[in-house]
Amino acid sequence: MQAVAQTGRGSEGISLRPYRESDLESVVRLFTDSVHQLARDHYDVAQRDAWAPRPPDLAGWRLRLAGPTTHVAEAGGKLLGFISYELNGHVELLYTAPLAARRGVASVLYHEAEVALVARGVSEVFTEASLVARPFFERQGFSVTEEQYVQRRGRKFLRYAMRKSLVDQRPSAVNC
Repeated sequence: MQAVAQTGRGSEGISLRPYRESDLESVVRLFTDSVHQLARDHYDVAQRDAWAPRPPDLAGWRLRLAGPTTHVAEAGGKLLGFISYELNGHVELLYTAPLAARRGVASVLYHEAEVALVARGVSEVFTEASLVARPFFERQGFSVTEEQYVQRRGRKFLRYAMRKSLVDQRPSAVNC
C-alpha cells in the first residue's frame, strides 16, 4: 500500500506505506511518546511506565511487529502514526505521534486497514482499546463488548474489548 490521503480533517498529504524494519526505532519512539503524552490524563505515571517502559525493549518490538500487517503514516519525512492488524480482523496497535493527534492520521490508517480486511473477506474487526482510544474506535463504529482489567509489569489497566461488523461495508453482489 502506497497511498496519499486527501480527505479528513488535517490529513492532507499523509502518505501510507508498509512498515520496514528500518522504521523500528522511530515506531517505538512514537509509541512511547504517544503513551506518555496522550494518555497522561487517563493513566498515572506508574501505569504509563509499565505500558511503555523507557528504555524500550527493541528486540521484543522487532518480534511484535514481525507478525501482523503494519503500515505507517508519514508526511514531510516525519512519522505520524502506525497501525498493526492481523488478517483475522484484530487491530493490535494504532498510535499517532502526539503532534499529529486528532488530525485525521488514525482515521486514515484505520480506514486503509478496514478496506484491506473487507477485500480479504473479513466480516468483523476487533480490538482492545485503552481509555484514550475508546472514543476513536466508537467514532469508527465499534461497540464495547466487555470491560477488561489487564496487568502489565505489575500495574493494573482498564481497557475495552470492542468489535465492529464489516458485513455492511462489503460490496453487494448484483443479480443479473
